[in-house]
Amino acid sequence: MMPRVSFTPPSPCLPSLPVLERLLPALPPTLRDVDVPRLFREPFILSGYRPVGLSWRCYVLSLFQMHNETVNAWSHLLAAACLVVRFTAFAVLRGGGILGFRLQGPEGQGFSVDVSSLPLVLYVFSAVTYLSCSAAAHLLQSRSEQAHHSLCLLDYVGVAVYQYGSALALCLYSSDSAWTQSMLGKVFLPAAALLAWLSCITCCYAKINFRRPYPTHRKLCQLVPMGVAYLLVINPVAHRLATCSWTNRSALPLHFLQVVLFLLSAVFFSCPVPERFAPGRCDIVGHGHQLSHILLSLCTLAQQEALLEDFLWRRPALVREFGEERLLLACASFFGLALCCAATALAMRVGACDLMDAWDYLLKSPQLKKLLLLNVS
Repeated sequence: MMPRVSFTPPSPCLPSLPVLERLLPALPPTLRDVDVPRLFREPFILSGYRPVGLSWRCYVLSLFQMHNETVNAWSHLLAAACLVVRFTAFAVLRGGGILGFRLQGPEGQGFSVDVSSLPLVLYVFSAVTYLSCSAAAHLLQSRSEQAHHSLCLLDYVGVAVYQYGSALALCLYSSDSAWTQSMLGKVFLPAAALLAWLSCITCCYAKINFRRPYPTHRKLCQLVPMGVAYLLVINPVAHRLATCSWTNRSALPLHFLQVVLFLLSAVFFSCPVPERFAPGRCDIVGHGHQLSHILLSLCTLAQQEALLEDFLWRRPALVREFGEERLLLACASFFGLALCCAATALAMRVGACDLMDAWDYLLKSPQLKKLLLLNVS
């Protein structure tokens, strides 16, 4: 049997209170890379891997254990909590139907849809979705190969939903009238939806069809569509940063900050640094994927803060400029995109499972074994 350790030093678990020591069960110690299947190994990360095949409960509780996914999970969980708290505080302090609905009637009886704030609500929902899916994927993916692939595909769906949620909010709140009337402004949302769906497809395809050690074109298959999608999504912000005075709008420095943070996050996501130069030194804290997570979390927080400022700026004239029907249609397209991405990922996952089952069946087939023996003889 595998040796078990408690949540007391010198175990790999976080320092815990006596209450946690009584409530949390003992967890197996982390392993070296050579002790886990190749699928779960990361380049230049030599230790901190959790054993495969534990119960779901163990992986959930490993949130309080020090391993090479702890920072990845906590960074996005904390960012999601900060987003919700900040948005709730903004709703309470600013009021006025910020949550998509408002009271109506002389005595405040009944509700009506506040169309101008719905895109902001959907943006926050999309951000919390991608952060939660990412945290779940990093926390639970070590259970099995099937769980690993399924949770990674869920992560890609969350990213695609966030891409379009950001595009929707930036198009409606952060663009100026000149950009809105341009050719790109008129086709922006359909193009953003198409690219978000395409990035989801390519990421799922790369995950399902490539095996470790991953070839270079597998990373390109993921990064190129997502990079093109980001260049489109950030276009309204880039136009304002280039044409408007930063002193008049407090949101513009925040937009610039979110662009810088995203680019830094992309660098660490694409390149395994600093662990490439010090294998084994950054296994638990400090490797490139963790830095990418932290920077992306800060980017999302800065983006939300900028959008809250832009929302207050654009809200009075939003319905008059875009029209209520167009705003409702744009919000409805968000759910259509989310459904398409989820259905695509599910279909690709089921198809991959059927293909693997068929391959296993062929390998175990007596007829195939006889045929191979005849060919050998």
